[in-house]
Amino acid sequence: MSLLKKKVLVIGLGKSGLSVSRWLTGEGAEVTVSEMKEQSVIDNHLVNEILELGVKLETGGHKQATFLNSDMIVVSPGIPLDLEPLATSRRKGIPVLGEMELAGRLIDIPLVAITGTNGKSTTTSLLGAMIKNAGFRVFVGGNIGTPLMDYVTGEQSAEFAVVEVSSFQLDTIEKFCPTVSLLLNISPDHLDRYPNYEAYVQSKLKIFQNQGPGQYAVLNDEDEVLSQLDLSRGISVLRYGMRKKKNRHAFIEGKKMIVFLPGMEQQEFDIERYRLPGKHNLENLMAGVLAGLVLKIEPTIIQNTIEHFTSLSHRLELVRRISGVTFYNDSKATNVNAALSSINSFDRPVILIAGGRHKGGDYSPLADAARDRVRKAVLLGESKNILAKAFEGLIPFTLAGNMTDAVSQAFSSAEKNDVVLLAPACSSFDMFSDYGQRGTVFREAVERLRDGG
Repeated sequence: MSLLKKKVLVIGLGKSGLSVSRWLTGEGAEVTVSEMKEQSVIDNHLVNEILELGVKLETGGHKQATFLNSDMIVVSPGIPLDLEPLATSRRKGIPVLGEMELAGRLIDIPLVAITGTNGKSTTTSLLGAMIKNAGFRVFVGGNIGTPLMDYVTGEQSAEFAVVEVSSFQLDTIEKFCPTVSLLLNISPDHLDRYPNYEAYVQSKLKIFQNQGPGQYAVLNDEDEVLSQLDLSRGISVLRYGMRKKKNRHAFIEGKKMIVFLPGMEQQEFDIERYRLPGKHNLENLMAGVLAGLVLKIEPTIIQNTIEHFTSLSHRLELVRRISGVTFYNDSKATNVNAALSSINSFDRPVILIAGGRHKGGDYSPLADAARDRVRKAVLLGESKNILAKAFEGLIPFTLAGNMTDAVSQAFSSAEKNDVVLLAPACSSFDMFSDYGQRGTVFREAVERLRDGG
């Protein structure tokens, strides 16, 4: 595509917006970035970099005239697609692309795309580690933190690209077509963004829409939606689950993972030294192993990766043991299903710290399913009163004003051998810039605790 002298509008100034702008200016386009936030609250680093590129920056709201004066619009992840200026632009016939869609059109190496409500980042990192350990050059990015456009603007020396893809990114795809797609699970999330759960499900399923013969879909056969999914069009479908079952290509048997691909000998992997706890992490591991075998990674390399892979920050991360109480940081558990999976990872009583910005979900299933495992909950953030209504009569709870208060209350309530677990079931944006800052503040509060309370 020739972009010389074309007027291109980038919506959203974040990592993706910056990366797209960098590529567009290199192609000779006249670039404008439109950002809802006021410039005073935007990271100075981003502002300085975008201005150094010669990009025009509009902040504090979107101007319809700028949209309508564009030859093309590129939307960063997370930008609501029902913005009125965006809808008007579409009606006028102005092309609108997502950052992931644009990047996907510009790379020519095998692409592995991983999505799901939970576990995307862990599985993306795991598969990236497998490929790297096998001696291949690999780009690992997408929604995990490094935009795919960064590969396009870089040296482009990788042999594979492994990308985490969010539902927001999938909403804007048209031709995006991975060699291998992994869909880990689907459960209610982002219902503040989607009109209903079915719309969210359909967004996730878009990851397969352009795949065909010679390409692979890896599906969690334990998932209610995915177990019933029929993908025709010649896609090779690989399914996994915790138990042996007809049509499953990977399952768990004692301390072994049994895996077989059509046309290959059965493989067995020892999972006794796999360091990530919980059923959900075993499911993610099976997905990663199936994808690794599809990419022709040697089983010995996969086994070595299984034994040495460690959890990412803020994902069921062990923080500290103090006075017989163990603290875990799962700040990335930003929805009900993720929080429940986190709780179910432990066979000891849990003191749960939960709450944040409400995303429209129902917390009753969390309270009902967790009541036999959670001794007490400490609730904070904008959603604390909504959570309190769901927990009332099922799980004892108290309310906290901030994270330090929540950690102090949880520690005071814990008994020897208990787990204090941060698994918020909510987004972080009421009190923190993102889940990472929330997890860091939790860790710091835990580190300030003293033995004996």
